[in-house]
Amino acid sequence: MKILVVNAGSSSLKYQLIDMDGEKELAKGLVERIGIEGSRLKHSAGEKSTVVEEPIPDHEAAAQLMLKILQDSEYGVIRSTDEIGAVGHRVLHGGNKFTASMVVNEDVKAAIRECFPLGPLHNPANLMGIEACEKVMKGTPQVAVFDTAFHQTMPPKAYMYGVPKMYEEKLHVRRYGFHGTSHRYVSRRVCEFLGVKPEGKRIIICHLGNGSSLSAVKDGKCVDTSMGLTPLEGLLMGTRCGSLDPAVVQFIANNPLNDDGTPVGHPISVDEVLTMMNKKSGLLGISGKSSDCRDVEAMADAGDENGKLAMDMLIYGIRKYIGSYAAAMGGVDIICFTAGIGENNDRLRAAVMDGMEFMGAKLDPEKNKGRGEKVISADDSRVTICVIPTNEEIMIARDTLDLVTLGKVRDN
Repeated sequence: MKILVVNAGSSSLKYQLIDMDGEKELAKGLVERIGIEGSRLKHSAGEKSTVVEEPIPDHEAAAQLMLKILQDSEYGVIRSTDEIGAVGHRVLHGGNKFTASMVVNEDVKAAIRECFPLGPLHNPANLMGIEACEKVMKGTPQVAVFDTAFHQTMPPKAYMYGVPKMYEEKLHVRRYGFHGTSHRYVSRRVCEFLGVKPEGKRIIICHLGNGSSLSAVKDGKCVDTSMGLTPLEGLLMGTRCGSLDPAVVQFIANNPLNDDGTPVGHPISVDEVLTMMNKKSGLLGISGKSSDCRDVEAMADAGDENGKLAMDMLIYGIRKYIGSYAAAMGGVDIICFTAGIGENNDRLRAAVMDGMEFMGAKLDPEKNKGRGEKVISADDSRVTICVIPTNEEIMIARDTLDLVTLGKVRDN
């Protein structure tokens, strides 16, 4: 069966067509600037690639263009949309309603809408992608794969906040966690790669990219994760501040500064503060120049103190989470690095693991060099340290195939 994987953003639609017989990628692409001047589609299939520039007013038009190029005589890989057995959609927030992926129906769509306040930037766009595909692919099963689902196995002591309990009961204020599809894939893949069973294993997943999160996985189940009600909690990230004293929000709202550091002269709203903490903070806010870890690392190498501070804060935060999750699980057997930074930045991996021998984790400098799926721990390390490239698309495709053929998602 061929599965189409779709990740819709507010002005974009990313797609990948996968032949599940051998899990082969047939084509992939990105429709960008939907509803904005300069909209275009970038598409590749094998060694062939093309760019289509034309007005794309909405997500339905984007979906139509996606299907058109997939059937194109030169760049396409299918003759008819009838060859697509189902569509799997990445959905950011499933709240506390979904512990697994679901075939889309009106109840599922209603639940996604209910989570709009929890994922205001992503859930509306995700739903637009689902409804656009429903319109242009009538009768084709649509599956929602929730980023939050994997973390729903956390116990209350891990997901509850210390505010009056009625806020969790009435408004569902709690830790949800994100990047769950990646954490689920990597936690399973590393066990497969090492030839071990998830049962009895304590695994720490370090998903490090422009957005970063860690998870503690015990016996194949998530028991804690660093992101919270929203993706803002946790590590310092590209433009997100990560965890801080909540009173900082009130203090900045009452004493805001312009970009040049001069006082605004009047209070600003909490929403404005959170926008700043989501979009102007993190590596960008500390370095003052870039949200890209590569740029900030280059700044640090050149002697820039702000660049060095930003990298130190990121590395320190990762180390703290690894230590705390090892304590929470009573030890750790496997530490995995994944995502853009985790997979590609061997210097950062070395800095994170430096001095971790006290907990039995020892890096091999030679094995750590470069990229690719591999073990990077020393032969005498009690903890196995790995690099496992993530693959959220194949995880979404697998869930989609399972649901339309088996009626359920398999545990492995």
